Amino acid sequence: MGVVFSMLRVDSVASGTRYPSEVEGRRTYAETLELQIRQLQDDPQMKRWATSRKKMAGDRYRPLYHFVNPEGRLNDPNGLCQWQGKYHLFYQAFPTEDPRQHWGHAVSEDLVNWRDLPLAIYPGIEKHSFSGSTLVERDRVIAHYHGTHAGNMIAIADDPLLLNWKKPDANPVIPMVPVPDADGRSYRVYDPCIWKENEGYYSLSGTYIDGNIFVDSKVVQHLFFSTDLENWTYKGPFFIDGFFTDPGEDGAVPYFWPLGGNHILLFASHLRGAQYLIGNYDRINMKFNPLRHGRFNFGRIMHGGVHAPTATIDDQGRLIVIFNINEAKPTEGWDQVMSVPRVLSIRDDMLLNMAPIPELSVLRDELKLVDEVVIPANGELILDDVGGKAIEIEAVFDPGDAREFGLNVMRSPDGDEMTKIAVYRKGLMSASKDHHEDVLILDTSKSSMGPDILSRAPEMAPFISKEGEPVGLRIFIDRSVVEVFVNDQQAAATRVYPEREDSAGISVYSRGSKLILRSMKVWQMRTIYSDVYPDQ
Repeated sequence: MGVVFSMLRVDSVASGTRYPSEVEGRRTYAETLELQIRQLQDDPQMKRWATSRKKMAGDRYRPLYHFVNPEGRLNDPNGLCQWQGKYHLFYQAFPTEDPRQHWGHAVSEDLVNWRDLPLAIYPGIEKHSFSGSTLVERDRVIAHYHGTHAGNMIAIADDPLLLNWKKPDANPVIPMVPVPDADGRSYRVYDPCIWKENEGYYSLSGTYIDGNIFVDSKVVQHLFFSTDLENWTYKGPFFIDGFFTDPGEDGAVPYFWPLGGNHILLFASHLRGAQYLIGNYDRINMKFNPLRHGRFNFGRIMHGGVHAPTATIDDQGRLIVIFNINEAKPTEGWDQVMSVPRVLSIRDDMLLNMAPIPELSVLRDELKLVDEVVIPANGELILDDVGGKAIEIEAVFDPGDAREFGLNVMRSPDGDEMTKIAVYRKGLMSASKDHHEDVLILDTSKSSMGPDILSRAPEMAPFISKEGEPVGLRIFIDRSVVEVFVNDQQAAATRVYPEREDSAGISVYSRGSKLILRSMKVWQMRTIYSDVYPDQ
C-alpha cells in the first residue's frame, strides 16, 4: 500500500512562508492568439529581452543560430512540447534583479527559429522554480516541476501561447516529506517528469539513493501516481541502477518516452551529465528494466559539458531532444547555450541513432563544395577559402586502412589554434567480423590560446561501423559551440573560444594510410536573430 499525499506540507509552506519574485513586468494575457500577439508588441519583458539581446550582440562568442537566453545565466532546458502547432521551449532563467530560477520561455514554428516570450513560471511558495517537464493534453498543458523548500509542483496553462500559468492551491502536490520505502530507505523529491496512462497520471522524481552523491550513490527514479494531479500516491522506486551508471551519479531531469517498441529514459547526473537508458516498461509491476545505457556527454559535466535534456514527441511522431551545453570560459552577462535539436530513434539491435533535425537546412546560406580528394598517409590538406565561425559541414570519407582521420576546424593559418574532430578506427573492441567499434574524438586542447579557458579532456564517443562503409560527419560550428554527428548514430558537443580572428579555417588529415575525402559541403549559416544581427 503506497503512501498517499493530500495537503501535506513541509514546515515552510505550512507556516505560510512565500518567496515572491522581484521581476517586474508580470501580467495576465488575453485568451486569443490575435490579442496575445498585440499585447506582446508593447510588453515590457519583450522590450527588455530585445534590448538585452542587442546589448550582448557584440560578444564574439555569442551564438548566431543556437538558442541562448536573452540575458543572465542559463541552466537546464525544461518542458519542451508542441501545443497548437507551435513548439515551446522552457528553461532555467536567472533574471538580473532576482537571480533565482524562473522558467524562461521561447516559441518556434520549426524548432530552429526561436522567439522570446515573457517568463512563464515564477517562484511563489517555492523559493526556486527548478526543473521539470510538461504534459500536453487536448485542452491544456501541465507543467510538473520541483519547487525548492516546498516539493514537486503543478502549473497549468491553456491559452494559445502558454502565457498564463496557474498553480493549483494544492501545491506542492508531492511535498518534501521523507517517507521510508519498502526497504526502509527514504526517497527524495526532486526534478520530476509526468506522463498519463488510461487510469491516471504518473510522475518520476529523479534523484539518488544508497550513498552520497558524487561519491557512492546509485541512480533512482521514484514513482508516484494520481488520478487528479493533486493527490499523489508513492508507488516506490521505478528502478534503481548501480550497474550501468557510475558510483556517485543521480538521475536528475528525467524524461520517459516510448521509442521503437521499447522505452527510453533520458536524464542527467550532476557528475557525468546527459545520458540515457533503453529498456522494457513493466506496466503490471510498474517497473523499468534497463537493457542498454549510453551517454550524450563523455567527460565531466562542467567546462563545456552536455548538461541536461528536455524531450518531447511531436506531431510527426519524432522524439526530439535538446540539451544545454555548459560554458568553458567566464562570460559577462550570459553563459550556457542550447544544442541544436536532435531526433532520436532505436535500431533493431537496440542501438540509439541520433541526427540533427532536418529543419536546420533552412539556415543554410552560401555553399562551397570540395571535390573528391586523396589525403596521403600521415598528411594534412589545408582547404583554401573554405571555413568560417558559423557554418555547417557535411563530409563523407572512405577511410580505407587509415587508423585515424578527421578535420581540424576553426583553424588558424599556422595551426596554433584549432579544434580537432577525429575518428579512431577500431579504437575499441571489435563487435564481430563485419562490425567494429570506432571512436569519435572531439579535442579542444588547441582550440584557444586564451589564458582563461577552462580545460577539458577530449570527448570520446563510441559508435559501431560496418567494414568498408563510408563515414559521414555533420558538424555545426557556431562561434563558441561545436557539435559533431557521425553516421547519424553518435554525437559529441562542447564549447570553444578561439582567440584569433583568423581561426576560421578547415583542414583534413589522415594517419597510418591514405584517406579519400569523397565529398564536402560547407554552408555559411544564417542567424536566427535577424533583428539583432541584421547584416548576418
